Order: sequence, then structure tokens, then C-alpha cells
Amino acid sequence: MSLFLKALPLMALRPRPSFFFLCRVSNTIPIALSRTRTVFSVSSSIQPPPPASETLTSNTKPPLALKESLEWVTRTEFCGELSLNDVGKRVQLCGWVALHRVHGGLTFLNLRDHTGIVQVTTLPDEYPEAHSAINDLRLEYVVAIEGIVRSRPSESINKKMKTGFIEVAANKVQVLNSVNSKLPFLVTTADDAKDSLKEEIRLRYRCLDLRRQQMNFNILLRHKVVKLIRRYLEDMHGFVEIETPILSRSTPEGARDYLVPSRIQPGTFYALPQSPQLFKQMLMVAGFDRYYQIARCFRDEDLRADRQPEFTQLDMEMAFTPLEDMLSLNEELIRKVFIEIKGVELPNPFPRLTYAEAMSRYGSDRPDTRFDLELEDVSDIFSGSSFKVFSDSLERGGVIKALCVPSGSKKYSNSALKKGDIYNEALKSGAKGLPFLKILENGNIEGISALISSMDSTTRENLLRRCSAGPSDLILFAVGHHASVNKTLDRLRVYVAHELDLIDHGRHSILWITDFPMFEWNDSEQRLEALHHPFTAPNPEDVNDLASARALAYDMVYNGVEIGGGSLRIYKRDIQQKVLEIVGISMEQAEAKFGYLLEALDMGAPPHGGIAYGLDRLVMLLAGANSIRDVIAFPKTTTAQCALTRSPSEVDPQQLKDLSLTT
Repeated sequence: MSLFLKALPLMALRPRPSFFFLCRVSNTIPIALSRTRTVFSVSSSIQPPPPASETLTSNTKPPLALKESLEWVTRTEFCGELSLNDVGKRVQLCGWVALHRVHGGLTFLNLRDHTGIVQVTTLPDEYPEAHSAINDLRLEYVVAIEGIVRSRPSESINKKMKTGFIEVAANKVQVLNSVNSKLPFLVTTADDAKDSLKEEIRLRYRCLDLRRQQMNFNILLRHKVVKLIRRYLEDMHGFVEIETPILSRSTPEGARDYLVPSRIQPGTFYALPQSPQLFKQMLMVAGFDRYYQIARCFRDEDLRADRQPEFTQLDMEMAFTPLEDMLSLNEELIRKVFIEIKGVELPNPFPRLTYAEAMSRYGSDRPDTRFDLELEDVSDIFSGSSFKVFSDSLERGGVIKALCVPSGSKKYSNSALKKGDIYNEALKSGAKGLPFLKILENGNIEGISALISSMDSTTRENLLRRCSAGPSDLILFAVGHHASVNKTLDRLRVYVAHELDLIDHGRHSILWITDFPMFEWNDSEQRLEALHHPFTAPNPEDVNDLASARALAYDMVYNGVEIGGGSLRIYKRDIQQKVLEIVGISMEQAEAKFGYLLEALDMGAPPHGGIAYGLDRLVMLLAGANSIRDVIAFPKTTTAQCALTRSPSEVDPQQLKDLSLTT
């Protein structure tokens, strides 16, 4: 059987035919007789062939003669929803030609709409005109088809298709639009192609890309997630959806703002919101009790697979809700999303780790716990060591931590550990080198000779016991400041887990990270800055020492990815002002930037808190996609450009003049 994938424009290859088919007026599909090509046939006892291997070929036939007028036709059914229950029914379908093939003199096509695909057949002996017309169709033509649903013979059933038990025998085919330019890729076969499409091509021709089955699934999945969230929050917990401004003022939230100049107020600028943080707090002051929003947010930052300059978050805020109630409600929400969308039951309650525990054991505040590799602090074991790399670090107040890799000595050669990929991973994290030890099968140790010679038998035994290391294992070390050591071993931990296939992909690891520090040190600016944001409430136990206080903050982590984060908020002005002072914002600056919030806190602000989920990131994980660009209809590239619309772009000089801007 041969398959004709007709993806090339052929108008230039052959002049348009000068003949027309005679057409009968249909009561079902309204058509104009003038310059319209419509073909009729009826179902027959002849059955289509069974599925067979398909060969891709190109077509050299001219396109159909199309009518010049526009027409809107009616459909009675959707392609992907037909079943054996519809056998014998006359249906009217609309969609795109997804596949076109010829076998044994018969022509078949797959018709695709937003619900799926159904096979359509015609019969050449009884209805030669219909057969000829169907042969002229090419991939991605838009057509309307009327016909009778019938069962496929048993040898032709395709169990891989939802509609694989039936087909439609067409008695009318109407071309609504043709394809007059070369298709950059084949939509139907793109998902199964051995060589994946380049993303720049997909984004440039996004309307075609979104027709692909996988992209259609992703976008519909996103819709289902949002619909589920709305119903849960509104119908079960009384949340109210309230929109907050897109044009606002710049606030210090960690990333650069996108600025919008004001024409009416020359020399002034709006900022696009990085989050609705301050507005949702004021809604609590206003007494709305439970607010949520599917909010558009904007951040001018360097991009990666799970970042976009404009993104969507589920934003929530609640008044009079203690910490445990806040966590419980959100656990219930996410459990419902996972059971409804993926059929996965998440634990009840979610496990928790404090920030200090997570950093100590995994080197990360978003650990992937689907595998068991943990870090060990071995500073005390090497206290007084003659190995200069270790001793110098300890003298400067640094730490020594180790990661034991099961069977790692077999996987990684000395060369790889000294200059190979795993060594380069350490360098990418900022490490200056990668000290290591290998435990051989006979129990001997090899590795950095200076390190080995510095260890006596007691040190060696203590190290192996602390790391639970045995024959064939590999111990990797990182030395220096706590932050840099954790960064290096976190990166190596994830790297070797992928390399050695240690991750249980059938497992779903979700947990809370709690008790974050209120502040972290910004070395470049020599000041403290808020780890989350300066509106996070301190733990009441630490309120007398705010600079070292723990925050009432919480992040939700799924499979090593942060999907949401929030905190209880400061709701008293004096504490808010003190926190702003600690991060270097003076009283005058606070009044200028946040005067409206400080004023609101003086007008009876209730205790409140909230959380925000990265909706794009959550849907990406639910869909099993590799990038959030695969779950956003029209995303930006990694250079913050829209390949489809070619934005950002230059503007007319007059527009800049109207905004009091000059080039």
C-alpha cells in the first residue's frame, strides 16, 4: 500500500483545470453552484483494506478548483467522537486532511478536527468523479464531508485509533480552503518522526505546530487543569476571582521590571507586575477573605526551559488562616489535580523538610527525593588533615561535604573524574576541582594521592562509615563556603542520578520545604535581602532578632521542581517597616514605594497569607513535557522573542515622540 503525503504546493507545476464537475444542491451542506467543486458518492459493500505499512510519496497533481466566496458550513458530529453506536448514521464533518493514502485502487483519508481523527473512504468504480476529486486533496486541506458511518471489517480494525472500529463512507466532499504554500513540516507524522523538529521552526509556524496531537493534548490539558482549579476553589472553598492591575508601579521583587512609558504623564513609567503581591494583600484588608486569580506576570530575566518573560501563575490569598490550615487546603487542591488529571494519588499529608534539613541532606531547597543519594558533612573527620585543600578550607570557616555514589568507581574512570564530563559538571557549579576517592572491590582506596596519604586508618574507617560506602562505590567531595559546597554537590547528585539511572520515574515525590531564613546575604551589594520577599512574616519565636529570623514561608516541591511557594504575611506596620529597614529600604523610600500598603496596614489589616503556583511549570510536569514552551500556546524563545509575530520590533518614530522618548 502506498501513502500519499501531499505537502507541497503544486499550482505552479500545472495550469489550473478548465473543466468543472456538475453539482447537485444539498439540503445538508449549503453550497454555491458557481465555481464550487463538490463530489458525491454513496456507501458501498466494498470494504477498505486492512491497515498495512505505509510509504511516503509526494503528489504532482494540481490543486482543486476552489470557489472564491467564503462559506460557513454546519457539522453534525466531531471526528474523534464517532463510535460503533453511530453506525448507519448520516453525519456531516469538518476538518483537516491529516493523511491521504491509496491502496488497491481505493482512496482513503484521515480527517482531523480538535477531537481526533476518523477514516473516510470513497469508491472509484461506482463513483469515479468522487474518487478523482479525493485524489486531488492534499495534506492540511480544510474540507467538509458528508457520509454514512459504517463498521470496518475485522481485518481493517485499527485498535490504536479511538475511532478505529468505524469509518465514514463519503457521499459529499466540499473543499473549504486549500494549502497554497509549502508546509514546513508534516503535522500528522511530526510526533513520530525520528528526528525531532527544531524548536525555532515549530515556534515560527506555531499554528501548524499546535495542530500536532501532542501539542493539542498539552493545551487541552492546561485548560482542564485551570477549570479544575477554578471549580475547586470557588465551589468547595468560596474563593472569589478578582483581577488586579497590569499597569502598576515598579517594586523590588528580585528581577528587572518591564517598563511601560506613559504618554499622558511624560517622563513616568508603569511597570508590568512580577506578581499581584501587594494588591492581593490589600484585597485582604478590603475584607474579601479568600481571593484567587489566574494571573499574568512579567519578569525581565534570563530565560531557560522553565522560564518565560511573561508567565501565568495561580495566585491565592486568605485571611484568618493559620499556617497548618493554609498547608492543608493547598495539599487538598494539588491532590485533587493529580488524581483527576493523572490518576495519581499523592500522600496525605505531604512530607515536610525544613530549609536547614533540605540543604544539609540534599544541598538544595527543592530536592528530588525519588532517589536516595544524600550529602554528608565530613568536616569533623578531616579536622587537622594534612591535605591542604581541606585544611585551608576549614581554617577559613568552610566545610567539607561528601556524596557517595553507589558503584560509581565502575562507572567513572579516573580520567573522567579528572577532566571528563562529571569533572566539568563540578566546574560549571563554580567548584575549582573535584576531589574523589574510589573504594575498590578488594576494599583498597584509590584517587587523589595527596588525599589518600593524608588519611590514617581511623580517618578512613570513619569516612566510609559516615558515607555508608562499600566496595565499588565512589566518594565525591566539595569544599568551601556552605552555599558553594551545596551548589556543587546538588548539581553532581542530580547528574549522577540521571547517568546511573537511579531515578524511579514511576514515583511521585512531593513535599513542603518550610522554615526558610527571612534573609540571605547579597555579597555583591554587601547587604541582607529577603529570601522570598520583604512582606513575609517572621516566625513569632524569632521576632526579637529579625535579621536571623526564620520566615513563615513554605515552598511545594514536586520531583525536584518548585511548583508553588508562599508565606504568611506581615500585617502590622511597625514590623513591616523594620523588615524594610533590614533590607536597606529607608523610611522615605518605603513611603515612596509602598506607602499605599503601609497605609492599608494601619487601617485594620487582618492576619493573612497566601501562595502562588507556577501554572506553566505545573502543567509542564503533568504533561510530561520538557519545557514550559510546550504548554503555552504562543511562547517566547530563549532570547525573549516571538518567532511567530517577530516581536519585539521597532516602532514608528512618531510613537516614540508621542511618549516623549528619543532614540
